Amino acid sequence: MLTQLTLTALPGLPLVEPGDDLAALLLQGAHDAGLTLGDGDVLVVAQKIVSKAEGRLVNLEAITPSAAAVELAHKAQKDPRLVEVILRESKRVLRTRPGLVIVEHRLGFVCANAGVDHSNVRGPRGAAGEWVLMLPIDPDRSARQLADRLQTETRSRLGVLIIDSHGRAWRMGTVGVAIGVAEFPPLLDLRGHPDLFGDLLQVTQVGLADELAAGASLVMGQADEGLPVIHVRGLPYPLGEGSMRELLRAEEDDLFR
Repeated sequence: MLTQLTLTALPGLPLVEPGDDLAALLLQGAHDAGLTLGDGDVLVVAQKIVSKAEGRLVNLEAITPSAAAVELAHKAQKDPRLVEVILRESKRVLRTRPGLVIVEHRLGFVCANAGVDHSNVRGPRGAAGEWVLMLPIDPDRSARQLADRLQTETRSRLGVLIIDSHGRAWRMGTVGVAIGVAEFPPLLDLRGHPDLFGDLLQVTQVGLADELAAGASLVMGQADEGLPVIHVRGLPYPLGEGSMRELLRAEEDDLFR
């Protein structure tokens, strides 16, 4: 049996601005790529264009840093205004070193700088200022809204992943990870399934959403490629309901907190 997974970047998408109809842009991108969206397909969407469409931009010139932000900025050697935005997006600060602040994000996962990003960010419609971009308020909800619209337009069952680039405590380099899902099972539980020799798996759970996010991130690129949406066909597992929260490790099981 031939198993084939195909990842295709949607070409020619315009720079996304606050208030843009992101679902319409995705549908147009699929059309331009010669793709007809069908049952079982998945669209993997870079967090950055979701945040931009949702207006999650902030101008650092409008930020007055708190005393806590000023103190932390000194330790991290960062702009106090940026640190103030990071703190507003965080439940708590876990680690700090020059150039880096590791936090527990308000969404529950651990990441650098609360996902607040300078790269490939400009002000709305080119507005002047020092702009940064925050993660969506609720990435699962954002994915759900996109999936609902796409399914209505195509009359097909489609999965949607919203992904971001995260570093890892135990390895070098960033990788794509899922921060929002809809119509997609983020965690594949294989416990009780037989291996090649008939022994039942005892502990294996696969981070399916993160595995697909990593592959899609490779196709997207990390610099000036301008390919923020990846179409996936041939996923060897059925679509299903799920939430990003399924991927979060409980604090009592987390060796890094």
